[in-house]
Amino acid sequence: MARDTNFYYSFLVLPAEKRRAIVAVWDFCRAVDDAVDEAVDEEAARAETAGWRRELAACFEGGAPQTPQGRALAPLVREFNLPRASFDALIEGVEMDIGARRYETFADLYEYCIRVASAVGLICLEIFGYRNPRARQYATNLGVALQLTNILRDVPEDLARGRVYVPQEDLRRHGCTEADLSCEVRQAGRGVKSAAVRAMLKQQADRAHRYYRQAAAVLPHEDARQLVAAEIMGAIYRAILGRIERADYDVFTRTVRIPRPERALIALGVWAQTAIGLRGRESPAPTR
Repeated sequence: MARDTNFYYSFLVLPAEKRRAIVAVWDFCRAVDDAVDEAVDEEAARAETAGWRRELAACFEGGAPQTPQGRALAPLVREFNLPRASFDALIEGVEMDIGARRYETFADLYEYCIRVASAVGLICLEIFGYRNPRARQYATNLGVALQLTNILRDVPEDLARGRVYVPQEDLRRHGCTEADLSCEVRQAGRGVKSAAVRAMLKQQADRAHRYYRQAAAVLPHEDARQLVAAEIMGAIYRAILGRIERADYDVFTRTVRIPRPERALIALGVWAQTAIGLRGRESPAPTR
């Protein structure tokens, strides 16, 4: 895993054996995602995802994985009781990227988010460890928040690939079209020109904030230390969201990133807050 990924500093806080497991999961999931992004056409993309389904079956059914990613993942399946359903969901989500896919409503987009992001969070949850089942809802909400942040940040990059993740109903609500987004890309460099596009992007940011709040609301206090890596991920992505907002939603001029030193400081701050018990909600006291 490269130091330039937003996940690098979050994984540094893990014990060595859990860090190796998380990196193996991350490498497998990244390879599945790249299989579609790098395919030359739709037929090749579907062939690639079919190959990763076979590789997943080998990992879970005692077969012989054929890829470095599969061979690294296979021994972890039993060690950490990894959920096959979440890996299956990830592949389903990646397949949703094949072709010029559009999402009519946020409910439609939510189904994509829980497959490509929350599913990965639920896999990682088994490696982090947890006691309170509420942690699963935390991972689901956080995954959606991270993916919505990605979608907002990557509007121009996705548009270049023929993809628009912003729900069509949101575009209509603000009087925007895909042509308006393309116009912003062509005129990038002096801020968002269209007030309607800016308002639509703000709506996407507000929605991401809502899911970050929902994740924080269900983070179990008793699991906060075990889930500190996830909290660091969330804090770094919230910082990306904050930068987008301070740029007045200009995601067209350059890709919004958090510099490495700032990511390290964010990680240190979250780790310190968790160590002294400032993160997570207390579980309700049992009724008598």
